[in-house]
Amino acid sequence: MDQIANLIVSIKNATLVNKRELSVPHSKMKEAILVILKREGFLSDFSVREEGNIKVIDLQLSAKPVSHIRIISKAGRRIYIKSKEIPKPLRGMGTVIVSTPEGVITGREATKKGLGGELICEIW
Repeated sequence: MDQIANLIVSIKNATLVNKRELSVPHSKMKEAILVILKREGFLSDFSVREEGNIKVIDLQLSAKPVSHIRIISKAGRRIYIKSKEIPKPLRGMGTVIVSTPEGVITGREATKKGLGGELICEIW
């Protein structure tokens, strides 16, 4: 199962039912994506806790509604893109998350740094 897709679908489903808190299993990639979502204002906060011998991430969604979140790169079909081809959803009002050699960053940051990589998701 694709863990990134699981995280994004969990956030999408929680938003649809107006749920403000949820928990997901931990991974470093998920944590990097959540840092971006928090910085962009889609999350109020998140914390990592240990539950027995596994780590769990507790999310608090913000009051800013997530009207659209879509997985672009999937387990069966990875989408890689050059820096000049990074999409700008909603003419720059939306956010694209890209996994680059320098880590997980937004599409705007990747364009400024001239980095391409794997498109993970888009959100607005």
